[in-house]
Amino acid sequence: MSGKHITALYPGTFDPVTHGHSDLVQRAARMFERVIVAVAANPGKTPAFSLDERVAMARTVLAEHGNVDVVGFDSLLVKFTQARGAQVILRGLRAVSDFEYEFQLAGMNRKLAPGIETMFLMPAEQYSYISSSLVREIASLGGDVSSFVHPDVEAALLKRLR
Repeated sequence: MSGKHITALYPGTFDPVTHGHSDLVQRAARMFERVIVAVAANPGKTPAFSLDERVAMARTVLAEHGNVDVVGFDSLLVKFTQARGAQVILRGLRAVSDFEYEFQLAGMNRKLAPGIETMFLMPAEQYSYISSSLVREIASLGGDVSSFVHPDVEAALLKRLR
């Protein structure tokens, strides 16, 4: 499979979008003709930001990548992937602890949509410990999150959590 004419979809809640997310998108943007960052509504969680706010933040953070689109979605991932014409679902793996869940998810997605491949990417080492939930927790306790997120995201977090 040549990535030249392949569209990849990178789903997530992105609450908030971190440097780890940005790193994975940057890597994917070099490999694929088009990358869709799919921001999940995720009704099972209670995100700090609305879907529209998370989409807007991701668009700001990822604006430098001309082949990256950011869209929100609230449907079954494989159906959304098919509707967008993507052939690959990208998933990030920070640590071994992520693997079991991601492996199970990839298997389920393959069963539901055999024509869609799942590809795992690891962020750069300096981002491997960053998670959105940890960033939210640190910010809520008054900690400095400037080394984990874009300045606009940091400002939005501080405004929301005060």
